[in-house]
Amino acid sequence: MLFTFRSLLARKTNRDRNSPLPIFFLVSSLLCTLAPAQTKPNFVFILADDCTYLDMEVYGGPAKTPHMLELARKGITFSRCYQSAAMCSPTRHALYTGIHPVRNGAHPNHARAYENIRSIPHFLSKENYRVVLAGKRHIEPEAVFPFEYLDEFADPTDREVPKVNGWRYPKVHQVMQDSISANRPFCLFLCSNEPHGPYTKGDPSPYEQAPLSPQQLDFHRSSFAKYLAEITYFDGQVGEIVQMLNRLDLTQNTLLMVASEQGSSFPFGKWTCYEMGVASGLVASWPGIIQPGTKTDAIIEYVDVVPTFLDAAGIPQVKEFDGRSFLPLLLGKTREHKQYAYSIQTTVGVNGVIQPYGIRSVVNQRFRYILNLFPENEFSIPVSRNLRSAVTDLGQSEQDFANRYLKRPREELFDISKDPYCQQNLAGDPAFHTQQESLRRALQHWMTSQHDLGRETELEAGSRHNRWKTAQLKTEKNRLGKE
Repeated sequence: MLFTFRSLLARKTNRDRNSPLPIFFLVSSLLCTLAPAQTKPNFVFILADDCTYLDMEVYGGPAKTPHMLELARKGITFSRCYQSAAMCSPTRHALYTGIHPVRNGAHPNHARAYENIRSIPHFLSKENYRVVLAGKRHIEPEAVFPFEYLDEFADPTDREVPKVNGWRYPKVHQVMQDSISANRPFCLFLCSNEPHGPYTKGDPSPYEQAPLSPQQLDFHRSSFAKYLAEITYFDGQVGEIVQMLNRLDLTQNTLLMVASEQGSSFPFGKWTCYEMGVASGLVASWPGIIQPGTKTDAIIEYVDVVPTFLDAAGIPQVKEFDGRSFLPLLLGKTREHKQYAYSIQTTVGVNGVIQPYGIRSVVNQRFRYILNLFPENEFSIPVSRNLRSAVTDLGQSEQDFANRYLKRPREELFDISKDPYCQQNLAGDPAFHTQQESLRRALQHWMTSQHDLGRETELEAGSRHNRWKTAQLKTEKNRLGKE
């Protein structure tokens, strides 16, 4: 009798939920008994770009996301997913390696990982997977990230993407078709440019009167509408990939995840370790394996994605990961995953930065603790300086908003269960002394494990820049020397 991977995994799901047998051992054993037909699951991970997750309809926000809503209805919605950093490049290095930024070497923006680091292609390729990254990259060096790269899915800002044989992303479609022909599983990372600025995609007219969040002031209204339109555009990209999987009859054997990445570039989002800076939306679907309509507040991190994919493929875990598999959550075998999630922000390497402003943070089920490593400095990047200029002639509340963004105390503590936008700092309040001390110790322990020296690590971050960033800084230095 022939069995499929998914039927055996589903059978395990319905077995004794307290069984101590490791998932990867079970999966590996099962695979040995399967018929020659493709048995291992496909993986698709779709990533947005600078999207505050609470702005998405699937999380109660104003931006329409019908395709993500449908995936949530059929799968699982995570409300406590976190990134290692609040910027594109460190986030992606951590996502693909399963290792947090300082330890993998890519903690500043526009960085490169250490040469001895391994990423997901190294592991899945050995198991005959075709491992592809389409769209935005922001990772180096290629030896550490030996993906098959496709120039699709990161749509140009100034023109529409023409369809080829009915698809905007024909190369992605071809990968799926080839998988069927070659009887070979695939792992696709599809990385959009949306809703990263400039906001040129989609129709903003339905959002012109959308309610602002605590991240915006009234003068942000026009750009906020355009940003929301780009979220809906991104959802359309998700819809096209779902349609491909359906038409090629690949849906049943594909674990699909859609994530929002770090928060938007509006204040208190991207480049910060506030909740809206490092929290990410994540919806996953795997018909027959994930219980439809599941919602979970279990804490997971982006560094857990690679271990989860390997676990689902029946590949034993390796010690080098900081993350660990949340496959048991997907299978409904547990309701919890991690006690803490950790994040950092390194401003060295951000375009236009003036002063270092390193940040470290830890979150548990209720509280977020933030350590600002350079409280004597201002958070001074182009976005923050533009905000200060914009509020010069406005009222006191707008100026207080800007000042809170640019100048922060050494320690901050927020009850995110009541204050998800981190507006009421509880640090120093005797009523929350125990929580502050506990999280401070947890963060220090984690930093030690990551060989993170805090201020010293921040000041030396420039040594980790990638090739084009190093060249850019050299050119700027030479120009300034001639002036």
